[in-house]
Amino acid sequence: MKLKIKKGDTVKVITGEYKGTQGKVLEVYPKDNKALVEGCNMVSKSTKPSAAAPNGGIIQKEAPMHISNLMVVDAKGNATRVGRKLNDNGKLVRYSKKSGEEIK
Repeated sequence: MKLKIKKGDTVKVITGEYKGTQGKVLEVYPKDNKALVEGCNMVSKSTKPSAAAPNGGIIQKEAPMHISNLMVVDAKGNATRVGRKLNDNGKLVRYSKKSGEEIK
């Protein structure tokens, strides 16, 4: 199935603990239908001491969240559904169903 969210998109969380927050998509996992969103779904992770982190300890990092909990934010700042259509050049592009504008 083709995912409507891509790396680099600005998305809004529509349900769950982080409802209402916006962030940038850092990574997409199509096999799991999940995405990693900047600043959302933070989890505590224990790390052993290493050369990179000499003290080790507990760090906060993002965990992937399901695509169904996210909506793409268009250029006007509205959360919107995403459609696909051919543009003037005959190229398939994503567009905002709310405003009708192309999503870059």
